[in-house]
Amino acid sequence: MLNFLKGVVSGSGTGLKDLPYNIGEPYSSAWGSWIHYRGTSKDDGTPVSVFALSGSSTNDGHLAAGRNGVKRLRTVRHPNILSFLHSTEAENFDGSSAKVTIYIVTEPVMPLAEKLKELGLKGTQRDEYYAWGLHRIAKAVSFLNNDCKLVHGNVCLASVVVTQTLDWKLHAFDVLSEFDGHNESAVGPMLQYDWLIGAQYKSKELLKSDWTTIRKSPPWTIDSWGLGCLIYELFSGTKLSKTEDLCNTASIPKSLLPDYQRLLSSMPPRRLNSSKLLENSEYFQNKLVETIQFMEILNLKDSVEKDTFFRKLPNLAEQLPREIVLKKLLPLLASALEFGSAAAPALTALLKMGSWLSTDEFSVKVLPTIIKLFASNDRSIRVGLLQHIDQYGESLSAKIVDEQVYAHVATGFSDTSAFLRELTLKSMLVLAPKLSHRTISGSLLKYLSKLQVDEEPAIRTNTTILLGNIAGYLNEGTRKRVLINALTVRALRDTFAPARAAGIMALSATSSYYDVTEIATRILPNIVVFTIDPDSDVQSKAFEAVDQFLQLVKQHHEKTNTGDTSTTSMGTSSIPGNASLLGWAMSSLTLKGGKSSEQGSYAPASSSMPPSAVPSSSSIADSSSITPIHVSSSSDMTDQHVSVSPSLNDGWGELENGLEGLDGDKDGWDDIEPQEEPKPSPFLANIQAAQKRPVSQPKPQVASLRGSIKNDDEDLWGSVPATAPAPRTSSQPSSTRSSRTVDDDEDPWGAISAPAPSAKSSLNVKKGGSLDANDPWAAIAAPVPTSKARSSIGRGRGNKPTVPKLGAQRINRTSSGM
Repeated sequence: MLNFLKGVVSGSGTGLKDLPYNIGEPYSSAWGSWIHYRGTSKDDGTPVSVFALSGSSTNDGHLAAGRNGVKRLRTVRHPNILSFLHSTEAENFDGSSAKVTIYIVTEPVMPLAEKLKELGLKGTQRDEYYAWGLHRIAKAVSFLNNDCKLVHGNVCLASVVVTQTLDWKLHAFDVLSEFDGHNESAVGPMLQYDWLIGAQYKSKELLKSDWTTIRKSPPWTIDSWGLGCLIYELFSGTKLSKTEDLCNTASIPKSLLPDYQRLLSSMPPRRLNSSKLLENSEYFQNKLVETIQFMEILNLKDSVEKDTFFRKLPNLAEQLPREIVLKKLLPLLASALEFGSAAAPALTALLKMGSWLSTDEFSVKVLPTIIKLFASNDRSIRVGLLQHIDQYGESLSAKIVDEQVYAHVATGFSDTSAFLRELTLKSMLVLAPKLSHRTISGSLLKYLSKLQVDEEPAIRTNTTILLGNIAGYLNEGTRKRVLINALTVRALRDTFAPARAAGIMALSATSSYYDVTEIATRILPNIVVFTIDPDSDVQSKAFEAVDQFLQLVKQHHEKTNTGDTSTTSMGTSSIPGNASLLGWAMSSLTLKGGKSSEQGSYAPASSSMPPSAVPSSSSIADSSSITPIHVSSSSDMTDQHVSVSPSLNDGWGELENGLEGLDGDKDGWDDIEPQEEPKPSPFLANIQAAQKRPVSQPKPQVASLRGSIKNDDEDLWGSVPATAPAPRTSSQPSSTRSSRTVDDDEDPWGAISAPAPSAKSSLNVKKGGSLDANDPWAAIAAPVPTSKARSSIGRGRGNKPTVPKLGAQRINRTSSGM
């Protein structure tokens, strides 16, 4: 039983071999007879400090005082007192004599004297840091004297250590004892181990061992004197050698001098209480102390105070000591953001402080907090993360982005705020290169398919820009299925002029991914029509793109004639003027909140749009829609030439429209299947047959017309009207889809492709036919440009007019149609 109690009092271990810590190199200084070692945990390698005290026998007075220090350090807990982790005693035999060593394991700290030399602070920054440190020690002394009625007995420079976050902490509790001034029967020394205190640190009454006077004085008299000794050693830069040196006040700051003199009063009852020192001293009123104090009581502040503080913090941090900002303020700020007590503006300060760190330190101290913040539901935090993603995006590993970050970022694609949707879209310029092919094909492209028909023209434009930039990260099959459809069928038919220009530039930037057949049959026919676009900038981009693709086709022709069968990628490297095709999109990331999203993502030097006509990012966030730019004031948007499908003039439109009619459930980027081996002959034969065959008169009922289309298996394109079949109801089961529907894993666009843009007044509505949900482009397709003839009217009451046919047709006019 006695051995058990001795173990509880003296230590928490059984010997050095059982100490779960490794002991490293010692520091050059420590308090008293202790030796201060660096150490690490055997479990996870975390740093610790190990203090060791050795004695010749178990009855050694130093060991008895050391055991008192271990007991006190373990039981007294305060933020400004050294944190205890573990302790043990080890007994070693050296011949006939035994040697006992006490080990105390604490949080990793460094002697204050050595830390001050390492920091090398000067001037105002030194005074601010000293003020902060003295503030910490004064609070610890006040806690011991006023709250616990304990007396430390030896407050000095050696009894203060510094943590990794540059906090000052009090230790050396070997002399610490209870204050028994209220006990009239108490006799003898109040401090049992006062002989450990150096004579230069003792006040007059303590030096004379006048315990009667000490007991009649307040509890703080001895430690207030010690605080004065600490202040002298701190500002003089030398260790106190004799008590008389305390009268030399040349190095003491003037704002601290009155309090310094009251701490060292010759009359014990008149000495300044450490708590009063904290309340009244002007010395502690500086930016560093106020900033750290605000951060430590952040939960008690209201939202207005937090917002004001964090908006000033980035500029304030530049004025504070850099080491203190990085080691003290940065961890506090990261913790406040992680646990939700900090406002969104704190993220700006965190990233600015993080920019002063090395790459490795940034990955350890800042990046984990940022990754956790992506899971936040606070929209302002998410906006801040996306706005500054260019500052930390490169530090994110591909595994973290793919497994932890992307899933949270992707929620912004469907957010009700257009501003957040656009920021999410722009962030993909940084994150997409780090995503796996599975994530890009199975998730990202699905969101982009929906955003290409977003109600905001700026988002539609930036989606096209993003597709052009991430094309290199798509596999070959995905590129063939997505790029041409997305850039021609949707981007080039957009009513917003910058969106059309972005589609043309994206095609030019991705020209290396198309073979000569796709260029000649699917790209050039769609671009040529924009050489007469109402917008001058779209025209210029169209001319450049036509020249570029014609040159590629010409190069292929020359190689074919010379018999060169070597396969060389047809890229933009050999085409002058295209070296910066990808740079124009990347610049949108550097824009801040007040700039226009369209200007950032598409603002070429030759643009003819006035800046005032482009909606700003702030207007995106505040309004539900952005007013499109009217590129032509003399004609209505419904008559713009931009929506004229080039396929209606070159024969390829019949192929495209026919595929759309066969697979009405698909309206995304899969409505036009790429053809590896195009065979125009059968289609031309169908077209010629349709031209020779007389035009059939319209049926009285629409159902009969639809039936004739379904039953005409021999001639698929001859009798298909320009309008697609009537839209299916939403309750129709998915099993009734066309047999061309591909499995979702192979073709994710068939199942979740975005709906076509809703027809508005600004869209070009087809004339002479009803809108059809199975044809996503029916709503914006322009009338046949060369045909001015009226549609034939059927005979009889209630008959509907026939729908114009594709290709050359013979039109029969009746008396009712005149």
